[in-house]
Amino acid sequence: MTNNQEREEKRIFESLLEYLKETRGFDFTGYKRSTLKRRVTRRMQSHNIDNFGDYLDYLEVNPEEFEPLFNTILINVTAFFRDTEAWDYLHHQLLPQLLQQKDRQEQIRVWSAGCSSGEEAYSIAMLLVEIMGLEQFRQGVKIYATDVDEEALSQARWARYDSKALENLSEEWRQRYFEQVGNQYVFRSDIRRAVIFGRNDLVQDAPISRLDLLICRNTLMYFNAETQKRILARFNFALKDNGALFLGKAEMLLTNSNLFRPLNLQHRLFTKVPKPKLSDRLLIFAQAGDEESSERLSERVRLREAAFNTSPIAQIIIDVNGYLVLANMSARSMFDIKRQDLGKLFRDLEISYRPLELRSIIDDVYRDRTSIIINDVVREQSDNTQYLDVQITPLKENGNDDQLLGVSVSFHDITSYNQLHSKYKASAQELETANEELQSSNEELETTNEELQSTNEELETTNEELQSTNEELETMNEELESTNEELRTMNDELRLRTDEVNQMNAFLNSILESFQTGVIIVNREFHIIRWNVYSEEFWGLRSDEVQDKSLLSLDIGLPVDQLREPIRNCFHGEGNHQTIRVDAINRRGQSIQCQITFHGLKGIEEQLHGAIILVEEVNQGDG
Repeated sequence: MTNNQEREEKRIFESLLEYLKETRGFDFTGYKRSTLKRRVTRRMQSHNIDNFGDYLDYLEVNPEEFEPLFNTILINVTAFFRDTEAWDYLHHQLLPQLLQQKDRQEQIRVWSAGCSSGEEAYSIAMLLVEIMGLEQFRQGVKIYATDVDEEALSQARWARYDSKALENLSEEWRQRYFEQVGNQYVFRSDIRRAVIFGRNDLVQDAPISRLDLLICRNTLMYFNAETQKRILARFNFALKDNGALFLGKAEMLLTNSNLFRPLNLQHRLFTKVPKPKLSDRLLIFAQAGDEESSERLSERVRLREAAFNTSPIAQIIIDVNGYLVLANMSARSMFDIKRQDLGKLFRDLEISYRPLELRSIIDDVYRDRTSIIINDVVREQSDNTQYLDVQITPLKENGNDDQLLGVSVSFHDITSYNQLHSKYKASAQELETANEELQSSNEELETTNEELQSTNEELETTNEELQSTNEELETMNEELESTNEELRTMNDELRLRTDEVNQMNAFLNSILESFQTGVIIVNREFHIIRWNVYSEEFWGLRSDEVQDKSLLSLDIGLPVDQLREPIRNCFHGEGNHQTIRVDAINRRGQSIQCQITFHGLKGIEEQLHGAIILVEEVNQGDG
């Protein structure tokens, strides 16, 4: 297949998935393409269709094909307590720990995602009853079981299973949790009330929240990596901080360690990595006019003034009319601002032009409505040199650019930083020589590192391929189990049919051998189907010698040519039950006279499939 053909096939297959999503609401676009193509191809082969485009046309014309297609894609392979060791760990280790952390009045919430026909949901129900007791279970447990397959959900709600489905259960648990009805076992209705079944698409629908345990076994492996990440993010949201995630043995969570950490990697049990909560609260203060509200407002004003005054960063506030309104203690100390300077025009004060010209910068801030930062401003003092970062920020009412209240000027003392920076430059100069000497060694190390990196990438690629292959093998194993089950059922049915046919043949042989006359049965081509013992006595030929041979071709003492016309009359339904007499010679060479009776051989729907010929020797003197 050429590259163009492969691209076209891929495009048509994606169109098929979009059609399923639009017409039936099943979104398979997140599933692994290799698995999807293999299962869709299986349905195509059942209709002798060899390309996806023709199958899309077939779906549009034959909507009844959707149900078998979805049943093929959504393989429902599950069992009670599948992977027994993992469920034992859940029973004896994890669930007791989870229950110990909860208050007795607090509800236990469990979600079985991808529940199929309900075995896993009922499995966890039985474990919780065993641990908690029946009464406490009824009062404090909710189990949500979801799937996208409505047929599987319907089967799960009925909770009827055959004896093979209960193979993993002891006889004691069968009797305790199931009621036998005929050949089937029905799960106890009083426990079943705690299990709620419903449809949920893990890719599109919202997750069930506040969960203590989330069971999703061998479901994620059908999705591609991107879709798995989205689903796992929803699972992280759904679980409580101490909740547990129970996955299948084919799923590792290796690429999502930021969402989950393992509790028991062998049994695929994980817990969520909690995210820090961001709580941003907005304080809305409404003036009620009462004394208590005024006191609270006055207190908050004093708090703001105290915070402004004690800030380690020197800051001054200039209103929109050019007056110096506020200066905190750091600013007053740094620039020798007196309290009487507050309320004066800013341009008349020394700070407006020293250590830098602020008036023109403030005009720029008003014009552009944005902050300006001036770095490394030098301020010469008598005993030292000070370095400042100056930030001029417009003050807006409620963030509205059209309502400027003034500007804030902040002076960040970076002298220590500059001194450290100078020392750093000196050290950097000293290190430069050493760096040059190390450069050669670094280049050699880099070459070696690149080779190691390349080898590591190849190993990672190989590991990912092996993991993908493992998941596909698990998927194929599920499919083979399903196919195996179907073949076993067909073999049982075929064995029953074979026994019935053998019994019917024995019945017919017994009837034929009971006749005291020769019996010959032929089909519409005059080929012999049956030849009883008395026919062997008359003509000397065994049954196996004449089987499937034409009666008219036999060289025996019976004048077979005289039988042609009566037999044909039987085929056409004419002269049924007619009788003739002919002269013949038996196997001993004796001349005998035979009375021959012809009957039509009827099959299904009363159609004539041959003739029954009864041959009886009569005495020569009989009329």
